[in-house]
Amino acid sequence: MAIIKRAFARPGVFTRLAVLLFLMEWVRGAFLIAFLPEYAVSRLGFDLSLIGLAVSVHYLSDTLIKGFVGALLDRFSAKVVLHAGFLLAMTAFALMMFTHAGWILIAASCLLGIGFSPVWLVCLSQVQEENRASQMGVLYIYWLAGLGLGPVLLNFVMDLGDQAAMLVLTAAFAAGWLVVRKTEVPISSISLQMMPMRQQLNQLWHGIKGAGFLLPGMLLQTTAGGMLVPFLTVFATERLGLTHSEFSAVMMTGGAFAVVSMVPMGKLFDSFGGKWFLVAGFGAIAAALARLCFAQSFGEAVALAIVIGCSYAALLPAWNALMARHVPQESQGAGWGILTSIEGAGVVVGPLLGSWLAAGGHTAAPFWTSAVLLGFISLFYLVVPSAKFQVTPAMA
Repeated sequence: MAIIKRAFARPGVFTRLAVLLFLMEWVRGAFLIAFLPEYAVSRLGFDLSLIGLAVSVHYLSDTLIKGFVGALLDRFSAKVVLHAGFLLAMTAFALMMFTHAGWILIAASCLLGIGFSPVWLVCLSQVQEENRASQMGVLYIYWLAGLGLGPVLLNFVMDLGDQAAMLVLTAAFAAGWLVVRKTEVPISSISLQMMPMRQQLNQLWHGIKGAGFLLPGMLLQTTAGGMLVPFLTVFATERLGLTHSEFSAVMMTGGAFAVVSMVPMGKLFDSFGGKWFLVAGFGAIAAALARLCFAQSFGEAVALAIVIGCSYAALLPAWNALMARHVPQESQGAGWGILTSIEGAGVVVGPLLGSWLAAGGHTAAPFWTSAVLLGFISLFYLVVPSAKFQVTPAMA
């Protein structure tokens, strides 16, 4: 609760929403990655493949619903949409805890994804244009911290039993709901009652159409990342010869450098802008992934993880700031919903493509393919005219 008190001590709505993002990602990661597999397999006797399907359905529903949720945020207040999402998420938790049927578990996982979907969009709507990249860096720090700390901390609590784990999950969920109740989110979009739907859709189309040159990166970067997720552990232990502890150390080191570098990189982009953050970021990650296939030691793996973490920190705030410049101020909810849904398509395709490439024990194939895709994105933006990256906000 200390983190909530610190947030309330600071009057900024943005800070409170960042805390909300941290809490919800903490709950999501802790429940889906740590608690659900253990509880559903060991206690309920479900097969691991069913758990994998439930997790996939969760993220798929979160991605697909964002466009609709964004439209709701343009029509209703953010608090109404967030409260509705919390009610759906609470229902999903109850179904998961008391169900003994696989299809109900899948449906509940889908509902949980829908319930959590508005949080990210509401956070994006409160980012200020003049500090967009640095504030996006702050959001991603809270997001990464929540998603990473949730499973790690809950694993310690689970040694005390299922009831203790559920108590901690419930407390974090309730804390997030308390943040929503105590935060007045300012209206960020013009009410639809003030603008005909046809006019709003027309402005939305013209705003997003200008972001066409970002589409290759939107689709390919999430596809490249999604290809790697199912095979990281196998690749690290079998291909690189790392122990599980060494692999955890590599991941934590890369993540720590990404978090520490995020805000400074965002401030640099706010000051200088331009396409070179994308060119260098995508290019460095591609080169590091390719070199990782030849890594011979734990130290080399750590060094490459640091390169990837810092490159990701340079890339991410710049990428989202550039996308934001093409979202009309009059339709921020729907605009962000559509763009994040496009990005999310790669998350669905990536694991399927990675599984096909890795069939037969070729665990390095997804890494090589991911490096090629990210390298292509870097070269693509290298030849895109710099003027494309100096656009004014869509509202202008």
